[in-house]
Amino acid sequence: MASASSHDTALEHLRIIRTLMERSHIYRAVSAPAALIGGVLALLVSGYGIWQEYLREAVTGGDPGFRGTRFLVVWLVLLVLASVINLFLLMRESTDKGEPVVTDGLKMALRAVVPPLLTGGVLGICLIVYVRQIELAALVWILCYGLALQATVSFAPRSIIHLARAFLITGQVLTLLWFAFGGPGLAIWNGAVASAFLGLTFGLFHVIYAVAVFFKSSTATGPLV
Repeated sequence: MASASSHDTALEHLRIIRTLMERSHIYRAVSAPAALIGGVLALLVSGYGIWQEYLREAVTGGDPGFRGTRFLVVWLVLLVLASVINLFLLMRESTDKGEPVVTDGLKMALRAVVPPLLTGGVLGICLIVYVRQIELAALVWILCYGLALQATVSFAPRSIIHLARAFLITGQVLTLLWFAFGGPGLAIWNGAVASAFLGLTFGLFHVIYAVAVFFKSSTATGPLV
């Protein structure tokens, strides 16, 4: 009885994975606009953070003011905006096709991405609030986001996997370089470095991803992969 139940569960998982793979090109086309908007916003916030930390202080002698709680709140607000935009696009696509928004495939995807995202989010917040390590928090966010994307390797399109590996490789390289050049003792409150980390990855990488998807969509004659 237990063996039959396990067999049925495995078959159901395979069915869900097959459905996700069949719809992966649709999801990629839907998520690209959200990635573009989120990426542009991340670049703007990153630029603002660098300006506040270095240029404004050097030119006007003013208080940089983009550190600690303010840094955290601004990036969390950006996260919420990007998530809402992506959810809206997914809901619109589901409505147009007459399908439910919450499907077995969505539940499976959430089970894959939520643990690393939640872990990285909590750890990053604690690093900023309690030990004032903005740069290390940014690196944790980058790596955990890459792990979340990598967790979808069994059903996501190749473009998502490429994006995951870009985040993981870049996050590891930046972490090694940050520690090699002083790490926590180099600049405990340096919001400019953290902003640059997040702008490079969540900003530039998402923009590149979106442009690549749009280009592929306009030139492909077969299914998107």
